[in-house]
Amino acid sequence: MNAKCGQILVTGGAGFIGSHLCRRLTALGHEITVIDNLSNGFRENVLPEARFLKLDLTRSDFVQELPAGRYTAVCHLAGQSSGEMSFENPLYDLDANARATLLLSRWALENDIPTFLFASSMSVYGQVNSHPVPESTLPRPISYYGASKYSAEHILQVADRNGMRSVSLRLFSVYGPGQNLANMKQGMVSIYLAHLLRGEPLIVKGSLDRMRDFVYVDDVIDAWTLALEKPVRGIFNVGTGLGTSVRTLIVELLAACGLNEDYPVREVEQTPGDVFAVSADITLIRKALSWDPKVSLREGLARMVGWARAQHGACS
Repeated sequence: MNAKCGQILVTGGAGFIGSHLCRRLTALGHEITVIDNLSNGFRENVLPEARFLKLDLTRSDFVQELPAGRYTAVCHLAGQSSGEMSFENPLYDLDANARATLLLSRWALENDIPTFLFASSMSVYGQVNSHPVPESTLPRPISYYGASKYSAEHILQVADRNGMRSVSLRLFSVYGPGQNLANMKQGMVSIYLAHLLRGEPLIVKGSLDRMRDFVYVDDVIDAWTLALEKPVRGIFNVGTGLGTSVRTLIVELLAACGLNEDYPVREVEQTPGDVFAVSADITLIRKALSWDPKVSLREGLARMVGWARAQHGACS
């Protein structure tokens, strides 16, 4: 390891974004400890050279089992990440996202860990009147998920005032290879792709005119590594700055799969707490981290479909 590298604790490191982050950090020379309860991640996602502990962060005593070490940073990606599921079990959502962050940040303070990066969400904003939305916008979450993530941000601001550098990255609609295609309640791109892989009608929960900001996972990992390296603190949007309608996403995804635009698509009732339109103002992260997304939606979908075909077979 070079002088800038160290030991990093990554929660949720067996999941989609967390496993991508661990691979990047390992390639950069860091030593990684992965914490995951494997509820939505996979043991095979954890690199052999990483230390791994299966641990549920909703347990009140989980900090007692965290591996000892002189960590240079915590990258906290574990949590409940579905707005839809947050209405099915709001208490679990609060425990997984807010309470776990409170306990983990206090443990980090007690162990003199200087840096804490947190996976927040666009869901903190709720319904917005205009977009792209800057970080200065007052969040008004409309889901328990968004509320729990917003609470966790405030918890980390308390920790920051007590001497620990905290960065909350408000992730927009992240997609890419490695996304859990079996989870049909989280990840718009992965849900739609799963329908196509099975050759069944594409079910859309809500209007085709809804808008999202789809950001490729490699670009997201660039933002995380830059936030680790640079002495920044606070809250940053991580998106592309571009809004894409669900209708356009489906057209692009069908093209990536080599399917006709007349593929059967069925609109059904939207899920609770689903915002209509949101995209990220990325002015702040561009200035603070010199970060810009590089992968277009068309290229990103092509890469994801290529991965999915290799793993799960061709689109029907």
